[in-house]
Amino acid sequence: MIDGMLTVRKEPGFTSSDVVAKLRGILHQKKIGHTGTLDPAAEGVLPVCLGSATKLADMIGDRDKEYVAVLRLGVTTDTQDMTGTVTGTCDPKTVLALSEEEIRRTAAGFVGEISQIPPMYSAISQNGTRLYELARAGKVVERKPRKITIYELEIQKIDLPLVTMRVVCSKGTYIRTLCEDLGNALKVGGAMEHLLRTRVGRFTLEEALTLGQLQEMKDHKPEEILAHVTPIDAFFADAPKVTVSEAAFPYLNNGNPLSFSNILQEKSDDPRKIMKQAGDPIRVYDHQGNFYGIYTFSGERDRMVCVRMFHRVAGDHRPLP
Repeated sequence: MIDGMLTVRKEPGFTSSDVVAKLRGILHQKKIGHTGTLDPAAEGVLPVCLGSATKLADMIGDRDKEYVAVLRLGVTTDTQDMTGTVTGTCDPKTVLALSEEEIRRTAAGFVGEISQIPPMYSAISQNGTRLYELARAGKVVERKPRKITIYELEIQKIDLPLVTMRVVCSKGTYIRTLCEDLGNALKVGGAMEHLLRTRVGRFTLEEALTLGQLQEMKDHKPEEILAHVTPIDAFFADAPKVTVSEAAFPYLNNGNPLSFSNILQEKSDDPRKIMKQAGDPIRVYDHQGNFYGIYTFSGERDRMVCVRMFHRVAGDHRPLP
């Protein structure tokens, strides 16, 4: 079984679950999970967790994301993108009369912490039912606004009625909703024409592989797939590192709390770097240099407590069958 992260370039027409299912067939491995859905029509970066890395899924989903979106002004749909049923249109002359300055100024007003009402066509559960299930049944229910953050919103191209923009945003942001809200702010309506996710945290489009490329590797040079797998501990590369002594290994192996007396000083970061703030992650390795899990400084004397154990060695990749 392979442990680690694989950056897949999801192509249009596939659901995120489709990608996982096809990967299971390519890698002959059941323990695979994705880190957050992309709409079937969207494409781009989909980090996939393999083996023990499935324990990372919720952590990766919390990272900021970057997109390139194409907004079509002058139209609204029930799905907030152009795959849906048109619910409203605006006179094309009104759209074409919009100035570049007005579009850029209005877009700039969405940067920062804002409230966003989740779309009906979303996987959010309300009273035990997914919103998209209600939407498909023709029902519209009230949704509570959610706080999200738009870190950057750069207008890259204006070719009315189309506007191309780069967005860097927090977890929970719906780019479809952002497109509609921007269109409404311009008083012409809007819907998302196309969406490309270019980054999730540290996982970028440049390193992403399509399912076709992965199948080609599997058929001809399966060992090349391993070269594209990111070890689990690389996700915590910025966190301090400690190495546990051989005598204290049983504590580590059982996920017990550790003290600074349990670590090999010469192979670990300065304790002053570790004791920054309770809750900050610490990478923990055994005396042979194998990554075991994430601990955190407890804030009490020299104790470190377990946050998550991965057990299997992050770099212990076995040959594909």
